[in-house]
Amino acid sequence: MSMSLTRALRASNNSVIAFIGAGGKTTALFQLARELGRHSSVVVTASSHLGMWQIPLADKHIAAESVAALDELRNTADGVTLVTGTLNGDRTEPLDDESLRWLNEFCRSRSIPLLIEADGARQKPLKAWANHEPPIPPFVDLVVQVAGLTGIGKPLNPEYIHRPEIFSELSDLKMGEVVTPDVLAHLLTHPDGGQKNIPAMARKVVLLNQADTAELQGVALGMVRGLLSSFDSVIIASLQVETIFAVHEPVAGIILAAGESTRYGQPKQLLDWKGQPFVRAVAKTALEAGLSPVLVVVGANAKLVEAAVHDLDVVVVQNDDWKSGQASSIKGGVLAIQPPPSLPQIRQVKFRLSSKVLHVGFGGGARKAEGVGAAIFLLVDQPQVNTSILQALVERHAEGSYPVVAPMVIDQRANPVLFDRVTFDDLLTLEGDVGGRGIFHKHRVEFLPWHDDRLLLDVDTPEQYQRLTSDETL
Repeated sequence: MSMSLTRALRASNNSVIAFIGAGGKTTALFQLARELGRHSSVVVTASSHLGMWQIPLADKHIAAESVAALDELRNTADGVTLVTGTLNGDRTEPLDDESLRWLNEFCRSRSIPLLIEADGARQKPLKAWANHEPPIPPFVDLVVQVAGLTGIGKPLNPEYIHRPEIFSELSDLKMGEVVTPDVLAHLLTHPDGGQKNIPAMARKVVLLNQADTAELQGVALGMVRGLLSSFDSVIIASLQVETIFAVHEPVAGIILAAGESTRYGQPKQLLDWKGQPFVRAVAKTALEAGLSPVLVVVGANAKLVEAAVHDLDVVVVQNDDWKSGQASSIKGGVLAIQPPPSLPQIRQVKFRLSSKVLHVGFGGGARKAEGVGAAIFLLVDQPQVNTSILQALVERHAEGSYPVVAPMVIDQRANPVLFDRVTFDDLLTLEGDVGGRGIFHKHRVEFLPWHDDRLLLDVDTPEQYQRLTSDETL
C-alpha cells in the first residue's frame, strides 16, 4: 500500500503549505486537503488566480471581498473550505495580503492546516516564472515545488511549457530543443527558477509527479541526488493514481566512536583495518554511500580518534558524557544534527564550534541543522560494513518512510540500523548503556533481509579481531 501524501510531506494540522510549479499542483493540493480533512477542517486558498473549475473540488467556497467576510470560517464544519477573492469571469481573484495574514493567524490558532496555491501553470507539465511569480506568503512553513515528468523528452514550446521564453532564458535551452532531466534539474535548482521567492525558513520539497511508467520513475531517481543539494526532500509520485513511489531525504551517518574499549584493552577505534584505523574505514564507507552529514561521536581517546579522520569531510562531535554509556553518544549525535524544541525536559546540547569539532555538553542553548530525514548509526568496531547495505537501508526507508529499518541476517537483527527523524525525540530519552533497540517497542521496525552474516560480527575481544581480520571474504 502506497504511503499517503500527508506522510510523504511530513504534514500536520499545524502546517502552512504553499504549492507552486506545474504538472499536478492542484491535484497534489486537494489530495493533501482530503487526507488532512478526513477528521478535521482544512482551509485551501490562493495567492494567485484560480480557475472556476477548481471551486467544486472543495466542500465549501467563500468568495471574500475583505477580511470581514472571512469571519464566516468560524462556523464551518469539518471538511475542505476553499477561500478565494471575488469571482472574475472564468477565474477567481487572489486573496490580498491582509486576508492571507488573517487566514494564517486564524488557522494557526485552531490547528487547522492551511494550503495555498501560489502560482498558475495553465495545466502544462512544466513552467518558468514571471517577475511577479510565485507569490509565496512569508509565513509559509513548507513549499512544495511540483514538476510534471511528462514534460521531459518534449520540445521546449508553449504546448508543454508555461512561459517557454523564460524557461529558455533560465535553462539556456533553445526553443524547440528537447527538455532533458538535467535541464529540468537545473531549472528547479536555479535561484530565479524553482528556488525563487521561497521564504528562508521554509522547508522545501520537490514533487516529481507523473511518474506513470517505470522509465519515468527511473528518470526521477536519477535526478534525486542533484536535487537534494537544494531541496529538503524529493518525492517521486503518480498522483493520478494516488501513488507515492519514494521519498528521498538526506540521511546522516552517525558513527559511535566514544567508548573506552575496556573489554578489549586498547582503543578499538584505532585498530588496523586494511591499512587504516577502524574509525577512518567506517567514515569513508559512510561518505562513499552518500550519507550526509557524516558525524563521528568521540569521547575516550578523542584527540587520537579525531586525528584519524581529520582530513575527511566529517564533523567530529565531542561527547563529554561518554562514560555514562552508549545512550549519551546517540543523544549527542541526534542533537548535533537536529536538536528538537519539543523536549524541554532534555537539556539541549551546547556547541563550542572549533574548526569542524562540535563539543557536546548538556546544558545551555543549541544550534539546529535542518533537512535530515533519518540517521544511520554505525558501530566503530564494524569496519566490514560496506556501501551496499547502507544504500539498501536508505532505499528501503525511501520506499515507505519507515520509523526504523534494520537488517535481518539468519533470523537475527544486525547493525547498522536506520532511524527516521520521527524517532529522534524518543532516542533522546535513552539512558545508560542502551542502544537504539531501547525504543523498538515504540516504533514499527521494517526488517531488511540481508544474506551476509558478516554484519553479525563486531569486535569486543582480541579473538574476535583475529577472526575479523583473518576472514578472507572481508
